[in-house]
Amino acid sequence: MERTDVKAFLERKDIRISAKTYLIDALGAMAFGLFASLLIGTIFGTLGEKTQIALFNTIAEYCKSATGAALGISIAHALKAPQLVLFSAATVGIAGNALGGPVGALISTIIGTELGKLISKETRVDILVTPGVTIISGVLAAQFVGPGISAFMTAFGDLVKTSTELQPFFMGILVSALIGIALTLPISSAAICIMLNLDGLAGGAATAGCCAQMIGFAILSFRENGTGGLLAQGLGTSMLQMGNIVKNPRIWLPPTLASMVTGPLATCLFRLENISAGSGMGTCGLVGPIGIYTAMGGGAWMWLGILLICFVLPAVLTWLFGQFFRRIGWIGDGDLKLDL
Repeated sequence: MERTDVKAFLERKDIRISAKTYLIDALGAMAFGLFASLLIGTIFGTLGEKTQIALFNTIAEYCKSATGAALGISIAHALKAPQLVLFSAATVGIAGNALGGPVGALISTIIGTELGKLISKETRVDILVTPGVTIISGVLAAQFVGPGISAFMTAFGDLVKTSTELQPFFMGILVSALIGIALTLPISSAAICIMLNLDGLAGGAATAGCCAQMIGFAILSFRENGTGGLLAQGLGTSMLQMGNIVKNPRIWLPPTLASMVTGPLATCLFRLENISAGSGMGTCGLVGPIGIYTAMGGGAWMWLGILLICFVLPAVLTWLFGQFFRRIGWIGDGDLKLDL
């Protein structure tokens, strides 16, 4: 088969081999799968623990047990899988998550989905061949790469957490800024934190960075977007500003600088901790603050830390930095306008 024939075949199968497809579209879709299973399960688990309502604990167990399947389906959906491939991806996601965590689920589902798309509707026994190819290739990929990927991600996450414990000031700045930036980029900061099992102090720093981006952009753009923009970014996602960031990257400076202040305050002063499922979510659905509460269990100092690190300081610092950059002409009127 000539190169042009191969290209035409891949286009017909809607297979687009690119970093955007696998590292942005697929990874970004993982956030929805995680939120619909592990993250919402964590919230129900916290409710069950604090209210002693058994139903919440039962729901939490079911939600968490569905994580692998939710990851597989969300990734396959992002890759525009046909129905048989999409439904088969649930099995692949379960295997990938069990053997290699979320990264294992990502890699195995990508492989299984793309191979399943290749064979889909190419035989007269499609109902057997397509799910068979998808599941076999995906599970084999999970068995092959899963354990190694899991060991690497665990080791790297432990390195970050240990470094944060030893150098809470500098690592507080670094983790807060980088995870906050990842939250605004069209990838999944939640998935990254779960992949790295980023909890403890490092999770608290990550939460600070995510909150700085979300609350920061919500306040910074209030004059352009009003209450709708405030809620969409403050409780939804700062990713809405990516189009404007491409046009004028300097609008990213105020919330990023704010995160570099709140990060070390979270690690050094308030000693905020988070669970990995909440550390990359920020104020989206209030999952970040709920995760801190789940990790730390309460206390006046914790509540003051949540109030200041997650809400007040991101708003005040970003507004102050924003005023400075507006005054020197780096940010102009309409630079943060959203089409809501």
